[in-house]
Amino acid sequence: MIQKPYNGIWPVAPTPFLPTGAVDYDGMKRVLDLMVDQGVDGICILANFSEQFLISDAEREQLTRVSLEHVAGRVPVIVTISHFATDIVVGRAQLAKQLGAAMVMMMAPYHGALLKGTAQQTYQQVDAVGAVGIPIMIQDAPLSGVELPVPLLVQMAQNIEMVKLFKIECAGAAAKLRELIAAGGDAIEGPFDGEEAITLMADLDAGASGSMTSGLIPDLIGPVIRSYLAGDRQAALHGYNRILPIINHENRQCGFRGTKAALLAGGVIGSDFCRHPIPPLHDDTRAALLELLKMEDPLILKWGQ
Repeated sequence: MIQKPYNGIWPVAPTPFLPTGAVDYDGMKRVLDLMVDQGVDGICILANFSEQFLISDAEREQLTRVSLEHVAGRVPVIVTISHFATDIVVGRAQLAKQLGAAMVMMMAPYHGALLKGTAQQTYQQVDAVGAVGIPIMIQDAPLSGVELPVPLLVQMAQNIEMVKLFKIECAGAAAKLRELIAAGGDAIEGPFDGEEAITLMADLDAGASGSMTSGLIPDLIGPVIRSYLAGDRQAALHGYNRILPIINHENRQCGFRGTKAALLAGGVIGSDFCRHPIPPLHDDTRAALLELLKMEDPLILKWGQ
């Protein structure tokens, strides 16, 4: 397999809240320290699994500052900048670059089910961010409801210098990754998957060089990716099959609440509070997740003890 410039495990950092609902900035620092100790290749902040849709603009800016200052170059940090308004997206990109982010991630412009950017408007927004001069990861996520066909993604990769990575987490991600890599060639510098690595082996077989998962078990998923990229598919398959029940339970039952439940159980944060209207994780769902995790002894359950 040809090595891509960007590869490995680049998980999303959750945003911890105090029981009052206020952002727990000290807890955020502990989360970032844990992720570095989990052996990640990079960290993404303010993504959907960071509950970006429940965070105010002022909190968002403070989280960006706190996170970048605290990580302090130990690993690259990606700042999510998605918004419907292009001026706001560009402003967020400028701030991320100013504060030392390695990269920004953005979805297509959308606002609700019916207000969506066209292919041309999406290209124009990405191009405007490209002018800021910071590498870009394009997030092809079902949440946006915007179709990003492969020819459009290739056009971005070939014509917008800063477009480097693609996080493909639509249905049939492996087929799209395979088509994207074949059509884009060397312009596709980092083909990644997402969705908690629920289709990781198929996506690696299709040419993915990395994955953007949650912060739950990157210390267990990272070795799978590294074994595969080193040419040992059997070791990767064995490791993946062992942890797939955890990934499946997280993806299908917990969502972003799973990582916070494990962080609380492991003493990393003091609360797994989620802001309304997100309901708390059901006790049975939490117990099942922790049961699966304890079988594999990930760092998240013992780092804070």
